[in-house]
Amino acid sequence: MSFTLLSTDGGARRGRVATPHGTVETPTFMPVGTQATVKAMQMRDVLTTGAEVVLGNTYHLMLRPGAERVAALGGLHQFMRWPKTILTDSGGFQVMSLSALRRIDDDGVTFKSHVDGSMHRLTPEGAVDIQLKLGSDIQMQLDECVRLPASEEAVRRSVTLSLDWAARARRAFEAAAPDGRLQFGIVQGGTDPAERARSAGGLTTIGFEGYAVGGLAVGEPQAEMFSTVEAVSVHLPTHAPRYLMGVGTPGDIIGAVARGIDMFDCVMPTRAGRHGVAYTSEGRFNLKNARFADDPTPLDPTLDCPAAQDYSRAYLHHLVRVGEPLAATLLSWNNIAYYQRLMRELRQAIEERTFAAVTGRLLEIWG
Repeated sequence: MSFTLLSTDGGARRGRVATPHGTVETPTFMPVGTQATVKAMQMRDVLTTGAEVVLGNTYHLMLRPGAERVAALGGLHQFMRWPKTILTDSGGFQVMSLSALRRIDDDGVTFKSHVDGSMHRLTPEGAVDIQLKLGSDIQMQLDECVRLPASEEAVRRSVTLSLDWAARARRAFEAAAPDGRLQFGIVQGGTDPAERARSAGGLTTIGFEGYAVGGLAVGEPQAEMFSTVEAVSVHLPTHAPRYLMGVGTPGDIIGAVARGIDMFDCVMPTRAGRHGVAYTSEGRFNLKNARFADDPTPLDPTLDCPAAQDYSRAYLHHLVRVGEPLAATLLSWNNIAYYQRLMRELRQAIEERTFAAVTGRLLEIWG
């Protein structure tokens, strides 16, 4: 078993995922390292935040520098100097977002590179092969993610196609993956409970080490996202990790953990950092604001992170206002550290069965 469920508090789950590069304590947040880097960060600094797994992207890495080159250079862990677990997305979401540059058929998807216009082909088996070359510990099946809102027919078709691709991806993975590697299936179905149930049921019949909920956090209201998560969770195995893709804000994460989700990823902490925004124990700060210009207070003295403790809000405001790259580095570092502390607090609250009280306090800040 790759996943151990250690304790629960209501719907919230405290667990542990075993991978070839160590264990991952859940609930967990995965910083996004799309192109073999967490933007504006050194990986050794990401490590200091307590992050145990980062995410890379098949679509971007297959185009540049190429999976074969990464493999020849020792695999993604060596290439990006990250000693712990790596999860790679299949590239399906990125390919599907290229609506004007791709063509889908039953076998796979043909798409034009956004980099140089060259043509590429991605199939369920091909996505497995690329991720094996990258050497990720956890890989995702290729799926079709429809844009919302979508017609009932489009949602049904995407679920059927994604289930067929899941079965093919699973056969390819089982035939070639080294021992200890994990593969997750992706539940699709828009916001239709019946289609989500059909997708989840089909994936559990195939059998994966973990299950992701895809196709959310694409602009739908938070309440709609939460209701969809609830509808999916009841159809997933208890003793397998559950991953909500592309989520999100601290409030989103807290609500999804309460509904049984174990794993999260989102570009938000680093994207916010690059735009002068910090996540702190007092809430969200926009360091562009003039109110910080004369504030000598450390960014967040309660947070065990050099970026949060060693620099004043006034200094960070100055860096943001003059466009210094150091601002992006320091604020991204702080934000990842804050997210990791949030996950530690949630894990401890589940263990101590104080989840409702702890999250009630956190939601006073994050809504």
